Amino acid sequence: MLEDKDLELAEQEQELPPEIEEKKRRGALKTGYTTGTTATAATKGALYALIEKPVEQVTVSLPKGRTAMLRIAWTRIDSGKATCAAIKDGGDDPDATHGAEICSTVSFSDNTGQIIVDGGKGVGRVTKPGLGLEIGRAAINPTPKKMLEQAVREVANDQLRKHGVNVVISVPKGEEIAKKTDNPRLGILGGISILGTTGIVLPYSTASFAASIRQSLDVAIAMGADTVALTTGGRSEDFAKGLFKLPDHCFVQMGDFAGYSIKQCANKKLRKAVIAGFVGKLTKMAMGVKQTHVAGSHVDMEFMARLAAECKALPKLVQEIRGANTARHVSEIVTKNNLVGYFDLVCKKVHEQMSEHARGQLEIEVVMFDFDGKVTGRYPV
Repeated sequence: MLEDKDLELAEQEQELPPEIEEKKRRGALKTGYTTGTTATAATKGALYALIEKPVEQVTVSLPKGRTAMLRIAWTRIDSGKATCAAIKDGGDDPDATHGAEICSTVSFSDNTGQIIVDGGKGVGRVTKPGLGLEIGRAAINPTPKKMLEQAVREVANDQLRKHGVNVVISVPKGEEIAKKTDNPRLGILGGISILGTTGIVLPYSTASFAASIRQSLDVAIAMGADTVALTTGGRSEDFAKGLFKLPDHCFVQMGDFAGYSIKQCANKKLRKAVIAGFVGKLTKMAMGVKQTHVAGSHVDMEFMARLAAECKALPKLVQEIRGANTARHVSEIVTKNNLVGYFDLVCKKVHEQMSEHARGQLEIEVVMFDFDGKVTGRYPV
């Protein structure tokens, strides 16, 4: 179940590329499988190869009683070990791990009845607290680990009466792929994570992004932070890092999920959140838009013109802003005419909206950058 109405709104009204929107309208978006499901398929294939014979496909048991059939890409048997690979298929969801080769090497041990699951090359190692995983262990989340253990019992239950089973998951290009994910920021080093709570990837679901935000906040809290900087993207994060001397784990890219992120900060009892971004998305927040990329959440030029009037702008300037094309165009007009206090006022409106959303349980600071990284607006000043 979704934790917050903001996230539910985002799921319902997410603005997608036209070709994806058309597929969604026709109900033709293709679901995919998580890294956890893919690793489980490779494990099951390797077990069949070790105990019986190599197979071309396997049926994987998913959480909540569902199953999935996945193909085995290749099998190798060598010196009492068997290794299989399965290819991660994310369906129509844009994901850094789509197409990745996920391998599993299985072998027997003398530890009767024990199933030991570990990560090899390309699977990250946990170096920071707050992830629900032991520091130093492979980044294989609890649900995939249970799926892997279940796969062992389904295929090798008889062998477990005499032996133990070792399972090592590896991702040949995992270290390279991980650079495109949040893993380095979260302190997961050396590769990707083996993830998934349902086993299935829903195309263009906001749930995974929301989970990443929650996870980032949990790491910051576990590292002792009481303040985080929420940025709208990588560029605003770079500028914020130059302004606020906070550890890297305190910087959280919230993307378009402003309301959701602020609510999470309040729920997790953080003391302060800095919101940092550019004029476009901050103006949407000032208007009361909590999810800044939903369909219909366009910047209202009438709203921006009213702010100019509050700053005592001459009627001619107010009218010029009313006829502007974009928020960035407004910022150029404001700068050219040296309208004092305008950007600070936008930040103040953001502060009011987000403070109300947090029900006053969170100290908030708002900073606006221009596209060269200069601070143009701030509240409190």
